[in-house]
Amino acid sequence: MPQRWKPSPTIQMSFAVHGMASLAVLATPGHWPWALGALAANHLVLTAAGLLPRSSLLGANLNRLPAAARARREIALTIDDGPDPEVTPRVLDLLDSAGTKASFFCIGSRARRSPALCREIVARGHRIENHGDSHSRAFATFGLRRIGADIGAAQHTLTDITGQVPRFFRPTAGLRNPLLDPVLARLDLQLASWTRRPFDGREGDPQRVYQRLTSGLDAGDILLMHDGYAARTPTGEAVILAVLPRLLHTIAAHRLNPVTLTTALT
Repeated sequence: MPQRWKPSPTIQMSFAVHGMASLAVLATPGHWPWALGALAANHLVLTAAGLLPRSSLLGANLNRLPAAARARREIALTIDDGPDPEVTPRVLDLLDSAGTKASFFCIGSRARRSPALCREIVARGHRIENHGDSHSRAFATFGLRRIGADIGAAQHTLTDITGQVPRFFRPTAGLRNPLLDPVLARLDLQLASWTRRPFDGREGDPQRVYQRLTSGLDAGDILLMHDGYAARTPTGEAVILAVLPRLLHTIAAHRLNPVTLTTALT
């Protein structure tokens, strides 16, 4: 069911700035340079907020698991940009061997090319979440209608293929604009970012990726990795495949329990 959209305090302040600037110009036309400056400063703040993936200034943003999940020693593995016919099956095998569940943020257009693989992800007890349909690098510049169409197409595709309705959305690289939050409310989706990001989409050194994921690792963390568009090690292996076995061992050694985002919020 669609949620009722409640603008964040930052968005409410933006509405107020626009309203006061308009009234100021109507009351005293000569004040238009001040009004224009206020609007420019406001849009600069909104743009900066959209460039901070873990920020909640533009709306609710899950970047760490709630207190109840932390008390249960839970963390969440989230895996982006798939499904990848070469990498994803091997990731699933590694997760199975450790008895671990993960949330896969899948791209709609890639899911349509590998529907059986999407169904396999779900069959093995994982969750599939929404990572948009196009995975456009320009997503943060989309207008309201295009944002809705892109996310809606992926939501339809992933639900139709798996029978499982995604509950979370993550934009490309975590970048967004103020128009995203009302779209997510209408589609009954929750924005999810991360606690730890290893940049394994461009970092080919497994040791650096591992260190970024495990330095200070603690209950409640949301870890981000990539099965699609993964960087490659010097030997040509997807970084996630080189890092995941060691990462899962470390998680177990810390007595942490990897769960899906849905489980963590239950």
